[in-house]
Amino acid sequence: MQPSRLAALAIAAALLGAAHPANHLAGERSPYLLMHADNPVHWYPWGDEAFALAKKENKPILLSIGYAACHWCHVMERESFENEQIAQLLNAYFVCIKVDREERPDLDAIYLGAVQRLTGTGGWPLTVFLTPERTPFFGGTYFPPESHGSQVGLRELAGEIHTLWVNERPRVEEAGQKLVDDLKRRAVLELGAEVAPAATFTAYLEQIARALDPLYGGLGQETKFPPASELSLALRLHARGAAPDLLPAVTKSLDAMMNGGLYDHLGGGFHRYTVDRAWRVPHFEKMLYTNALLIQTYLEAYQVTGRGEYARVARESCDYLLRDLQLVGGAFAGAEDADSEATEGRFYVWRLAEVEQLLGKEEAALFAAAYDLTSTGNWEAGQNILHRVAGDAQLAQRFALTPAAVADRLVADRARLVAARAQRVRPLVDDKVLTAWNGLAISALARAAEVLGEERYAVAATTAAEFVHDHLWRDGQLFRRWRDGELKVVGQLDDHAFLAAGLLDLYEATFDPRWLTQAEAVVKTMVDGFADPAGGFFDTDGSDPTLLVRPKELFEGALPTGNAVALTDLLRLAAYTGEAATRDRALVALRAFATPMTRAPLGVPYLLTALDLASRGAVEVVIAGDPAAAATRRLLSACRLTLIPGRVIARVTGATGPAGIAWAEGRGARGGQPTAYVCQGSTCGLPVHDPAALRDQLQKAIATPLLAAKARP
Repeated sequence: MQPSRLAALAIAAALLGAAHPANHLAGERSPYLLMHADNPVHWYPWGDEAFALAKKENKPILLSIGYAACHWCHVMERESFENEQIAQLLNAYFVCIKVDREERPDLDAIYLGAVQRLTGTGGWPLTVFLTPERTPFFGGTYFPPESHGSQVGLRELAGEIHTLWVNERPRVEEAGQKLVDDLKRRAVLELGAEVAPAATFTAYLEQIARALDPLYGGLGQETKFPPASELSLALRLHARGAAPDLLPAVTKSLDAMMNGGLYDHLGGGFHRYTVDRAWRVPHFEKMLYTNALLIQTYLEAYQVTGRGEYARVARESCDYLLRDLQLVGGAFAGAEDADSEATEGRFYVWRLAEVEQLLGKEEAALFAAAYDLTSTGNWEAGQNILHRVAGDAQLAQRFALTPAAVADRLVADRARLVAARAQRVRPLVDDKVLTAWNGLAISALARAAEVLGEERYAVAATTAAEFVHDHLWRDGQLFRRWRDGELKVVGQLDDHAFLAAGLLDLYEATFDPRWLTQAEAVVKTMVDGFADPAGGFFDTDGSDPTLLVRPKELFEGALPTGNAVALTDLLRLAAYTGEAATRDRALVALRAFATPMTRAPLGVPYLLTALDLASRGAVEVVIAGDPAAAATRRLLSACRLTLIPGRVIARVTGATGPAGIAWAEGRGARGGQPTAYVCQGSTCGLPVHDPAALRDQLQKAIATPLLAAKARP
């Protein structure tokens, strides 16, 4: 488990107080804000104090948004925010506000949207200039301290914005208001026509087939983020019998990601993204959400293909979460930084000479051939990023060994490098607990417990869920962030949606009814606080008057949108409870998202997962019998090792089924043997006792024709 490593930041800020009076971030708990608490820039947190000062002094606001694991955020801090002269300019011309985007994704979404409308691009650090009324009028991402060629520096930009504000304020305010009006229009959805599922899925498969890189897998040709949701949907559609020719392109992507520099071959887990087409050079930060999503994708790939390396990667990534991100109490930290010792990637890269010293030259030759190490390095300054470039069979032939011997030696080699790496300075851990991301981790671990048959993952998921319930749920209200005992930020849509999904997954892994009950409570709070009468959900509950727009994200990025997961939650919960109103709410919402689903299906893969469930209906599985009996476990394993889109599952251990699940009633063990039942809609298979017969029924159920996804009149 990973203890807090950021308490020293507050101490450091105090010790440096003689040089720089503490700015207004010293009392914050966000690790990212605390990193800036000793800057000479007079940072304020987002709030009324800063807004009142901007109005009083008639100054625009400089809004800087980032996160603790962001490498370029650190670069901009070192170059500009720690520069005394630049800080003096910023303090003179602006009221400066810092925001942690992970704590406030609503603010990030609004102002990132504004910058994207202004410049066509976006990212972090996000740098936005606002009127005292918080209206954006100019922005960008990273700015160097000084201008170079066509790239304006922050020093010059600050002067230009100040001049513009003083001389042309009415024009600035008018332009800003037009931008806000545009953002508000984009947040409004209108009910569209009913979506044609078959045509939509066909379009999705055609789009992803064209978009996947034929050489290296993944999406795009330059910077590459792991497309977890896109690949998961392709796997689910493949499991249903659609586009069998697409599977090789999907596995090419999965193989490239797990063999390249995106994956940590020593410690497990994935970095956030790579800066190149071939997945070789990562930005080294490791995010909880990246790993939680990819664990689920690799588990699904294992279910579809049976390839053991996909199970291995999922297992190693789960172990990474438990070893390096799980905090005291059982919840999970949000991220590990890209930098250590003020150098990006320092913790992860190797010189060949280091490896030779650890392993000896003969053994290092085998390791270097497996992981692409050279004396000149495959990255910067003679350093190497580990890439798995040769398989065990290739290495066996080259080094006159058996594949098994190669595998055993590489295991031992990695263990020795892991021990040596543990002596290095670790990257900083952002140890705040975010409800949404912990919900994703609960899902990943619960699914890993099912597919890999490892109870310890169910225990870890249970401990995290208990932490969230005990510390972030107060009097029927969910909060977003906990750190050092402090709750902050009312829960947003993704907090509710991702947590509910995690609780449903945890119920299916453990059959503990409290998780189904808690999922119902979270979904009720979500519906009451976030529902949009026009369909779907707002991203916020509307209680914050400082937001210019009540955002509603349409398209997915590194994470699914709150709406996409919320609609899936509604459909899954309705399948358990039988409540037609819950299902109908999801179906109406799908109509609200008809335009993005039909025009750009590749941009909404998780939303299409909800459409798939709505259009085909849930697959109801009951496993009846003594949980300790080997025959019962074999039936359960047959179900869990098969990818069954839309599956809901209940366990019956006695004469009656679990409370509240009507379709499990009366489905007990027959003839003194553990028994499985599979139903979809009004069609049920015969009760079976044999795992092979169960797998056959499941395959028939998931290949069911598309249904009409319509709400009740």
